[in-house]
Amino acid sequence: MEPIIYTVRPGNTLFAIAQLYGTTAVDIARYNGIVYPYTIYPGQKLRIPVEAVNPPKTYFVRPGDTVYSIAYRYGIDPNSIAAINNLEDINTIYPGQRLTLYI
Repeated sequence: MEPIIYTVRPGNTLFAIAQLYGTTAVDIARYNGIVYPYTIYPGQKLRIPVEAVNPPKTYFVRPGDTVYSIAYRYGIDPNSIAAINNLEDINTIYPGQRLTLYI
């Protein structure tokens, strides 16, 4: 198994990154020697131990959508949507806005 190299973006958390790749924050932390408190930094390169990756889905926000309603619709964590898309405010999205979702 060849690890994936992921570059941390502002707002990312180990939990959100783990959801992207179908693994756990604990596994990513162990694999990268991150001890406490799972602190990661923008620009940091993480090795992600995975077998296969699901390709991302592009979603265009519709009138009336919220991050929470999109997350519910696709069965994913709203905080991971916010982190992956670098949303400054999880409560502010706009019709026509392009979001990346990992389902």
